[in-house]
Amino acid sequence: MYAIVKVGGKQYRVESGDSIVVDRMSASEGDKVDLQPLLFRPDGDKDAVFEGGDLDKVKVEATVTGHERGKKIHVLKYKPKRGYRRRSGARADLTRLAIGEIKQLSRRPAGSAKAAEAKPAGTKASAEAKPKAPAKKPAAKKPTTAKAGADKPAAKKPAAKKPAAKRTTKKES
Repeated sequence: MYAIVKVGGKQYRVESGDSIVVDRMSASEGDKVDLQPLLFRPDGDKDAVFEGGDLDKVKVEATVTGHERGKKIHVLKYKPKRGYRRRSGARADLTRLAIGEIKQLSRRPAGSAKAAEAKPAGTKASAEAKPKAPAKKPAAKKPTTAKAGADKPAAKKPAAKKPAAKRTTKKES
């Protein structure tokens, strides 16, 4: 049985008992974190789970075992014949996770069940709970008067362009 989880914008294939290194997480050492599953493949002849409703029932637990720094990456910039050399390096901040249990629950956890109840807006209970604001009336149109139009002269329309006259060339004799 394995799962593909999303951590920090990257995807990892994990099994129970695995240890993975991910980008630095804000959780402190020893904390338990729930990872977001994208796919779950149970043992046996059962099909893979990768749909939204069924993935809510999958739970992937991990424990933060420590924070580390990655291997140094050396960077060298060089332009020949100019005396330009720049040397720098970087080390990534990483977190090591120990994967605990991967399990498929028979129903959604309580936290996601409350969120699912709040989502459906088409039910009668949610329609009665939220009072609708009264619809706004369109703004009334002002009556036009002859004076209002007489104060301003009508805008002139640009004259249509005439086609250019054909040029004739003198014939040399």
